[in-house]
This record gives sequence, structure tokens and C-alpha cells, in this order.
Amino acid sequence: MTALRNVSAGRALLIGVAASAAMTGLIWLLGGRLQGIELLPDQGASWYYWKLPEPTFWTRLTAWGGYAAHQIAFWWLIYHAQTRVRRYTSGLHPVNVAALAVNTAFIALHVLQTHLFYDGLAQDVSIFSSQGSVVLLLVLVLLMENRRRGLFLGKPVPLGRAVVDFARRYHGYLFAWAAVYTFWYHPAEATSGHLIGFFYMFLLLLQGSLFLTRAHTNRWWTFTLEATVAVHGTLVAVMTSGPDGAWPMFLFGFLGVFVITQMHGLGLPAAVRWGLAACYVAAAMIVYGLRGDLVGAASESVRIPAIEYLLVGVLALLIWLGLRIAALVRGKPGPPAPDTPPATPTGARRS
Repeated sequence: MTALRNVSAGRALLIGVAASAAMTGLIWLLGGRLQGIELLPDQGASWYYWKLPEPTFWTRLTAWGGYAAHQIAFWWLIYHAQTRVRRYTSGLHPVNVAALAVNTAFIALHVLQTHLFYDGLAQDVSIFSSQGSVVLLLVLVLLMENRRRGLFLGKPVPLGRAVVDFARRYHGYLFAWAAVYTFWYHPAEATSGHLIGFFYMFLLLLQGSLFLTRAHTNRWWTFTLEATVAVHGTLVAVMTSGPDGAWPMFLFGFLGVFVITQMHGLGLPAAVRWGLAACYVAAAMIVYGLRGDLVGAASESVRIPAIEYLLVGVLALLIWLGLRIAALVRGKPGPPAPDTPPATPTGARRS
């Protein structure tokens, strides 16, 4: 523990990425032990294939019990950091070391639970809840980063300072839920899709464990976490539906968010940004041209960005309503509406 506390947050991040790859490799090595488990035939897009035909009390108890313990422990560590530590550092706080240890232990526990009882949370909840949790995480990042990098071509939209500040202060709880819930949703299977997904979840758990350190706010690292979803979504689409499937929608959809929003927070020169945008358009035209569907490119490639930006507005409105209700309960005036820029001193940046 003492040795880890002396490690810089940047070095801990590199070690954590390597450890995430190693844990993913362990799941792959153990995957052969699960090949004899009999599963029901696939029943369509809303059906999650990897769950037991006949769950038992113990399969449910171990899955939900493990998830609940992991979730509560992680949330408590975040609360402890916010209320007791409350300062950023270039090294690791003791609570960071504890978070890394807790997440590593529960990863090992879930792998063991899979090989003993198999089922994850998927037995009792919809597949869309797992996918939706990650989408909500990505949308909240767009909302939080609006002040720093803008939402459209580097330009912020008036979401309201109180809304953005609330998201920044409490985002850790939602991110921890999205990562832990999605991790326990799946059994520790070793299919290509599972392995890519687990590696991504491990990176998110690593990011969550490094709260209140400089590594946690490194813009290239946080961008990497955002961009990884494009790789994950595209590869999974190719694996499930083949080269003629819907993978371009995921690739160009998420890359569209990169061109419209994410690349403007990296400090890139204007010429580089224009070049990346041109490469994006050219690649989309080539791919859809080879498919003989240039018209479809316009509609398909904008679906994911349109959904994400719409959800940013919906989420901002929900946060504002919550803050408004809380203010009314306390008998205080609420925050300005999300579409109304808050009053700021001359020269101050708006959220």
C-alpha cells in the first residue's frame, strides 16, 4: 500500500492499462472452461444469449450480491474522497489505492462467480439497460465538457452553469454505476465481443479509481476513453453481423461526434481539425460508395450524433428540473433554465 501511494498518478494510469489488458487476457485464458454450458437459441436483437436456461436462487444471489457489494463499495469510496479528501494531486491518495484494490478484487470475484454459477445480471434485466448505461455515460461527458470544448465545432451551448456544475460534481456516481452495472451484467465469457467490452469496462473502472488525481483529468486520456467506444461498437457490429452489416453506422456515427465535438478539446490547430474533418467525409463517401449507398450515408451516419445531442438537452433539462424542485423544497430560487445563459460577470466564460 505504501509503495503504491508513492507512485505518480500518470504511472499508475499506465500500470492500470497494462493490468486491464492482463485481466482481459485472464478471462480469455479461462474461457475454454465455459464452452460446455448449454444456452438457449438466439431469439433476436432484444435477446441476450449468454444466460442460463434455468437460473437458480444461487446464480441470482451471487450475481446480484456481488454487483451490490461492488457498487456500494465504489460509491462509498467516491463519497469519502469528495467529503474527506477534496483536493487534486499528482500522486495517489490512499483512497485511490483502496479504489484500485476494491475494483481489482471484485473483477476477480466476478470471474470466479462466472465459473461457479455463470449467470450475470442479464438473467433479470433487459439488454438495453446495459447498452443504455454506457450511452448515458457518454452523453453526460458531452454535457460536462460543454464549458471547456463546446458542443458544436468548439462553441458552447447555454446549458446553464448550475446544471453543468452539478454534473461535474456528481458524475462519478453515475459513471461508477454505468461501469459496475455493465461489468456484472455479462458473465465473464471469452467471446471477442465480451473481451473488447470487458477491457473497456476495466479502463472505465481505472478512470473512476483515479479520482482527484491529475491523471483523471488528462484530456488525452479522457478523450481516449470516449473514442474507444467507436472501436468497440464497430468491432462488435462486424463480429455479429459481418462486413455487410451496420458497422459503418457505428464507425461514422461515433467519429461524427469526434469531428463535431471531441477534437475541439484537444488543442489541435485549425488546419489539423479541417484535415480530420475532410478525412472523415472522404472515408464515409468511399465506404458508402463501395456499398452503393451514398444517400444512406447522410441518414445513417447522423443517427448516433443526433441521438447523443438530443439526449444532452434532455439530460440538462432533467438536471435543471431536479435542481429547481430541490430549490423550491428549500424555499430558495432555482437555477436559470438550461436554454437561458446565466448572468456572469463581464469577461467570465459561460457554461
